[in-house]
Amino acid sequence: MMVYEKKNIRVYIQPAFLICVLVLAAGGVGMSVTTRRLGIILKKEPLPLRKSLELLDEGDLAPYRIVPPKLKIKNEEILKTLGTEDYIQWVLEDTEETADSAVKRCLLFITYYRLPDRVPHVPEECWTGGGYQKLRAEGIKLEINDNMSFKASIPAKYLVFGPKKASLWQSRVRIPNLYFFKVNGQYAGSRQEARMALNKNLFGKYSYFCKVELVFNRSSATPSKTAAVAASEKLLAVILPVLEENHWPKWEK
Repeated sequence: MMVYEKKNIRVYIQPAFLICVLVLAAGGVGMSVTTRRLGIILKKEPLPLRKSLELLDEGDLAPYRIVPPKLKIKNEEILKTLGTEDYIQWVLEDTEETADSAVKRCLLFITYYRLPDRVPHVPEECWTGGGYQKLRAEGIKLEINDNMSFKASIPAKYLVFGPKKASLWQSRVRIPNLYFFKVNGQYAGSRQEARMALNKNLFGKYSYFCKVELVFNRSSATPSKTAAVAASEKLLAVILPVLEENHWPKWEK
């Protein structure tokens, strides 16, 4: 046993091994010095919302109304997985739609991350972890126009989920879901795009991202893709200008 340990020790005092250690150590120090000289900021400082999402003025949402109660996550483990306490989870009703419309109500789920080092909690993981399977996924463009001052073409993801194990009456359940991100002043249509946008901010002192998600699971009828996208564009034309003007940080490059 002692002979084996001595042989192992000799490996670590060989010149070649020691040179490798010194080179790696010097490289680490050199990289740290280089990032400081270039002005690269690796560790960001927290950037809070200008105004809490929970203080979003319901009077600004017409023709939508909030269906009580405003949903709150009470499970500490779920909240920890979510990675933030800056969120709203509201069911909104379009008062201009007929009572039997498949898009009359939708769940609006917005999460804000003031100190992002990752991009957690995307619907693909959330829904599949909750006993559903992904039936459809594609990138889309949401064309938003409030007919006033806000106009944007936003990349987003369109998904459809259904139960993994379902009874006969549940087998036809389909849940359309759309989501996108706002990252450091720009929109991103996927988690990968959001990470790329965060990584571009080498010299900024702050970084943030926000996920906006719409879920159409409040009706016995399933809206078509066309109907879900159109309903999303209508709602976002109302709420995005409010978020931009009152809540999200004013981002300057």
